[in-house]
Amino acid sequence: MSECLHIIVKGRVQGVYFRAYTQKQAVKLNVSGFVRNLADGSVEIVASGHREDLQKLVAWCHKGPVLAKVADVMVHPHQASEHFDGFEIR
Repeated sequence: MSECLHIIVKGRVQGVYFRAYTQKQAVKLNVSGFVRNLADGSVEIVASGHREDLQKLVAWCHKGPVLAKVADVMVHPHQASEHFDGFEIR
């Protein structure tokens, strides 16, 4: 069964290829959705997939890519208002 999560990652997460690596992880885990930068310097992720795969993505978000310094990861269930084909950077 597919679930959807809304994830906000705070810290030094912009300008460190966080979105590109998130996309790479999501594709590897068979998770669909999107990732984008927010004006406050955080990164927003909407991810849809199987619970185990989403848990792996969230675990990865706590580390991020090598240059990132993740300070906080907030995860909430999300009602997807759109169908996602693949995982895109917005």
